[in-house]
Amino acid sequence: MSFLLAHLSDAHIGPIPRPNLAELLGKRVTGYVNWLNKRAEQHDMEMLARLVADIAEQKPDHIAMTGDIVNIGLEGEFALAKQWLEGLGSPQDVSFSPGNHDAYVKSAMPFVSSVFAPWTTSDEGGDDYPYLRRRGEVALIGLSSGVPTAPFVASGRLGERQCEELASLLDQTKAEGLARVVLIHHPPHKGGARPLRGLQDAEMAESVIARHGTELVLHGHNHKQSVHFLPGPEGRVPVVGVASASAKAGAHSPGPAYNLFSIERRGEGFDITGRSRGIGADGEEITDLGEIAL
Repeated sequence: MSFLLAHLSDAHIGPIPRPNLAELLGKRVTGYVNWLNKRAEQHDMEMLARLVADIAEQKPDHIAMTGDIVNIGLEGEFALAKQWLEGLGSPQDVSFSPGNHDAYVKSAMPFVSSVFAPWTTSDEGGDDYPYLRRRGEVALIGLSSGVPTAPFVASGRLGERQCEELASLLDQTKAEGLARVVLIHHPPHKGGARPLRGLQDAEMAESVIARHGTELVLHGHNHKQSVHFLPGPEGRVPVVGVASASAKAGAHSPGPAYNLFSIERRGEGFDITGRSRGIGADGEEITDLGEIAL
């Protein structure tokens, strides 16, 4: 029996609640100005709602959301983020991995931990990253690459502990015969994003995948569809990025989209196929955008 997994990212829920002066100290000043002057016009909440409705119509077995629900890490934004996640699906049916905008500043980190906890809790009840959630024959392993950074920097980091635990979970779930799907916000490979926007320890992440393998890696961050392949112990590992789910068609190229992956057992392994859905050439209707070459 096949397992259908939907993947979306970079919702950037808006509008941003009006911050007070104290909340605009530090990095938030530049982020808020950027939102007012640029980003607010690049993200369409009505389009996001339509995309989420289309996901529901596809009846996926599970939904992966890989970060950047909020914009500048305000407390008020996290209330909206929780409400939106609840609309996306129950914690049983949705898994989340935070991005750099969720972890925008140090003061946002307690909200990242508490608000998103229901969607990031391991089967065993742990609330740290990486988490492990088994759904049918699929193991969802969620990482957190979102860390507070300086102004004009959007990089991420996993850290040695998280990479070591990822390696252990990959081995454990392979021994269980599960299809392993890793969820992360930043592309996990060197050169996966522009300077000051990439994963700082991408080389370490690549090394873990090369030694322990996984069937699929899903990420967001770049606001575009992409496929990259990393070497694994049993062949290439597909690393698939997705467009922003709220991108305004015509203003933030490419337009909004999400991906669907069918995971089906074949003997000792799994066949994985993917396709994208989003706004078509007419700029209006949500439609199939084509297969993902895995």
